[in-house]
Amino acid sequence: MKRVLITGVAGFVGRHFCKYFLDKKFEVIGIDNLKKFTGAINPKKKWPLYDPFDYENFKFIKMDCTDWFIHNREKKFDYVLHLAAIVGGREMIENYPLAVAQDLTIDSKFWEWCVTSKPKKVLYFSSSASYPLNLQTKKYYRLLKEEDINFNKVLGVPDYTYGWSKLTGEFLARIAYKNYEINSVCYRPFSGYGEDQDINYPFPNLCKNIINSTKKKTVHVWGDGKQMRDFIHIDDCVRGVTKTMDKINDASAINLSTGKFTSFIDFLKIGRTVSGNAFKIITQKSKPVGVFARAGSTHKQKKLGFKARITLEQGIERGLKYYENKIF
Repeated sequence: MKRVLITGVAGFVGRHFCKYFLDKKFEVIGIDNLKKFTGAINPKKKWPLYDPFDYENFKFIKMDCTDWFIHNREKKFDYVLHLAAIVGGREMIENYPLAVAQDLTIDSKFWEWCVTSKPKKVLYFSSSASYPLNLQTKKYYRLLKEEDINFNKVLGVPDYTYGWSKLTGEFLARIAYKNYEINSVCYRPFSGYGEDQDINYPFPNLCKNIINSTKKKTVHVWGDGKQMRDFIHIDDCVRGVTKTMDKINDASAINLSTGKFTSFIDFLKIGRTVSGNAFKIITQKSKPVGVFARAGSTHKQKKLGFKARITLEQGIERGLKYYENKIF
């Protein structure tokens, strides 16, 4: 039986990849400290979409992954998915930058462990926040291409401490490959979303507000709502990774994106159409909004055989159905 290690397994993204590998009959070893600001859900309480303990091939370790890296030197992993990170949405990134910077420690310990344990393949999850901010402004923006980050040239400034930590993680992946022959691929997800995502993220929060608009008749949006993102469903993220993970070994990066800019105002207009609720959109200009426009080129993905399938209309419809009977 093939074995996969998933750090941050109890988080939103980790839970979805865990199910994929469990269904493929891998032995899945999942590590998570279940701390606040990680979006983690204790698997013993059953995860929203499935119970991992229904699978005999699942093993959960409640532990800080940095401690596990120090004390465990297993060398029999076919894949390692490194998802452990301090996250939590825009407010977390801007209001607690030093807490988010702990990701630097997590990643440095991870790559040290890889050099010793030598897994067959590492899937490192970076972020679209690693892209230069000067390509995402109101005055100038375009689809972000993987080659916009070139470690052999002058690097642009990424998005706050989270962007810096992910950019550093990618650089460490390159060092691990060049100096220690650790095979890896780096993924840069854009605005991933899905039905069981933590409420601190835009998608579940907006779905909740759309549902509640039947009574309140209004939905609030941060900033002026004109800021744009590239929304990609978690099912497409899983497909994108699993279709490409064996095609790159040299720590090169791949976007996980749809190539479409969608403003939050347009997101809510789609929600209004899908739900049939005639709510008024209220802007909250005091709230943090991040960059003006962030979306990723899909050229490299398509060359590697992947294209996102789920439209934002379909994703919002799925989200509204899922959250309709949930208590917030």
